[in-house]
Amino acid sequence: MTLRLYLHPFSSYCQKALIALYERDVPFEPVEVNLGDPEERAALAALSPPAKFPVLRDEARGVTVPESSLIVEYLDRVHEGPPPLVPADPDAALEVRILDRFLDLYLHAPMQKAVADHFRPEEARDGWGVAEAKRQIAGAYDMLDARIAANGGPWAAGEAFTLADCAAGPPLFYSGMMVPFEDRPALAAYYRRVRERPSFARAVDEARPYRAWFPPGWREGWD
Repeated sequence: MTLRLYLHPFSSYCQKALIALYERDVPFEPVEVNLGDPEERAALAALSPPAKFPVLRDEARGVTVPESSLIVEYLDRVHEGPPPLVPADPDAALEVRILDRFLDLYLHAPMQKAVADHFRPEEARDGWGVAEAKRQIAGAYDMLDARIAANGGPWAAGEAFTLADCAAGPPLFYSGMMVPFEDRPALAAYYRRVRERPSFARAVDEARPYRAWFPPGWREGWD
């Protein structure tokens, strides 16, 4: 196997890369990394110094690709098969990339901040920061709801399933347990379509063994 994806299945950013791999039916070897293990962290850092996953290693080409968005674009460029997840048309590609960056910065990042706070000792928790993160999540929902309603869907950037949908599904899965979005009809209907997408359903199912890590109140919201 020439492609290896260094990941953890419970990581939402890793799920973003996995969705792309499954959508494009690209053969790869998953390498699960425990960042709490010094040897495994050092091995990941040898590939990508920040020691953050996901990281894709293409042995045949001698290429290492960090970061989920770059991995998706790399797969589009070097692997033939299904339609690319970033459109060839420059204007359509710009729309997809704008949504991808918006989702990472204004939905994914605050979601991760709120989740990480649950793992801190009680005395170190940041109630104000979590409240601000939830406000950012709600604002991102409003923007997505309006944008999806306006573009006619069924996907985030219109007719085609793209990088933007890879970026949207995982953080919506987690953030929806903190800040529900059922009162935003276009977004809620969109998420139901994403949840049924085989590539996303597979990534969610592969993360099930790790759900016990989360507090019971969160786990009750999972399907």
